Order: sequence, then structure tokens, then C-alpha cells
Amino acid sequence: MGTDRALEVLNAGPLTLVQDLGRVGLAAVGVGRSGAADRGAFRLGARLLAQPYTAAALEVTLGSLAVRASGNLMLALTGAPAPADIDGRGVGYCGPFALADGQTLTLGSPSVGLRTYLSVRGGINVSPVLGSRATDTLSGLGPELVRTGNILPVGPPPTGFPNVDQAPTAALSGETLVLHALRGPRDDWLDDLGALAATRWTASSRSDRVGMRLEGEALQHHASKKGKELPSEGVVRGSIQVPAGGEPVLFLADHPVTGGYPVVAVVVDGDIDRAAQAVPGQQIRIVLVGPAA
Repeated sequence: MGTDRALEVLNAGPLTLVQDLGRVGLAAVGVGRSGAADRGAFRLGARLLAQPYTAAALEVTLGSLAVRASGNLMLALTGAPAPADIDGRGVGYCGPFALADGQTLTLGSPSVGLRTYLSVRGGINVSPVLGSRATDTLSGLGPELVRTGNILPVGPPPTGFPNVDQAPTAALSGETLVLHALRGPRDDWLDDLGALAATRWTASSRSDRVGMRLEGEALQHHASKKGKELPSEGVVRGSIQVPAGGEPVLFLADHPVTGGYPVVAVVVDGDIDRAAQAVPGQQIRIVLVGPAA
């Protein structure tokens, strides 16, 4: 059942990846988790289609995806709201919809946000690697980048049936993005940690799924740390590292499992998904929270 169902990629857009929630428990052997950059948007897509989070979806960066259905499919769009239509008929977000055999779904570019999630009932049924269908852009593990002309098989639909027509969600914004962060394990490597919060940062065009680079007035290392280096140590999603140049990097889904620059702060988990939707040029403000903040 469902073996003849697929999505034919007519236009892959700037960057489209197969993603689930990643590879869990392999950091000790040097394998990062990866997975959807905006986990909340991915999970919502799965819930709307009444399927488990193990069902892989497409993560579409900056829109411009076009896919044609083989077989009758049910899909959902979540995350950055790119204009969407089926053969010229508009499609809404955060609710399931049908894509009949031979019909084409086309996405434009999102007006706010960066990453749109296209979930399909039954999941994108490519071969898993180390227990996950996530594409890790840093290590190269997982499915290859989605390309124009690909035929993406869709798995059998689950037995349960969707029972939500529309899910209310908070709208994304192109205004200054406020991220809350805890002091990091190497906060003493900065001359003044408060400068991290006082500086108005800009999301760099050099950002990617590994990390968001923040542009602004360079942070200064403490005088006692000048010329010193840290041995590599474990890092987590949300870590804010400060390289020697003084412009921070906020680690996202495809971050390395270790790093040698000081982690001066860690963005709280609830804000990391919002960080993954920041577009280049967007203003970023860090608010320190927790003890001694």
C-alpha cells in the first residue's frame, strides 16, 4: 500500500532538504543530531497529518519549490509562510490539504521567515542513515540535497486520520528578533559579557544550518585570555561561540559536536527554532537570563 505514491520535484529552489528530528545519542562517536532547523514547525506538520515525528518532511529554504504528485496525497505546510498554490489555486498554511495525482504544488518566496516545511502523509520514504532521514549539511550524512528532477517516494499513510482543519500559530516577524540566553561555561573569556546583550547584532548572509553568524561591534576577549586557546570541548545546539575575531556564532541544527572557541552563552531551547527562521539582515538582540544575568 502506498508504494506508488511520490513527489516529483519540478523545481528544487535554492535549498531543499529531507529532514526529520535527527540522529539521537551518537555525539560520543562524533555524529551530530542534525534534523529540522525549526523543530516546532516540523512537529506541527506531523501532527496535522496524524503521523509520528519519524515521518520525514521537506525543509525548503527561501521557497521556490515546485512538486507534482504521483498518486493522491495529503500534505501540510508549516514554518515560513511562502505563497503556495495548486495549479493556480491558493493553499493555506497550518492545515492539511489534498494534492491529487498529477497536480502541482508551487511555493513562492516567504515574506517573513526563512524555512518552510512541506509534510506529506506517509513521510518522504528515502533510505535512513544511522536511524534517521535527516540531511546533515556539515558531515554529509543522510539523503543528498533535493534536486530538480528527483522522484521522492512517499511511504504508506498511518492508520489514524487527521482531525484538525487548522492550527493557530504565532506569526513570524521580520522585526528585531529577541533571543534569551543563559551564561555559558566560558563566559569568563569575554572582557564584558554584558556587551553581548548590549550590542545590536545583524544576522549575516554567511549564516547556514551550521550556525547563524552575528555581525556587529566585535566582542573583546578578557586580557587574561589573550593569546590562549581552549582544547576542543562538546557544544550543543544554541551555543554562542566567540572566535578570535569577536563576532559571535550561534550554533543551529548542523553544528559540530565539538568546538575550540569559548561558548560564552547558550540560547534557551524555546528560542532556537525562532533563531532558525531569522533571515540575513534581520536585527538580533540577545537577552541574558538566569543566575547572575
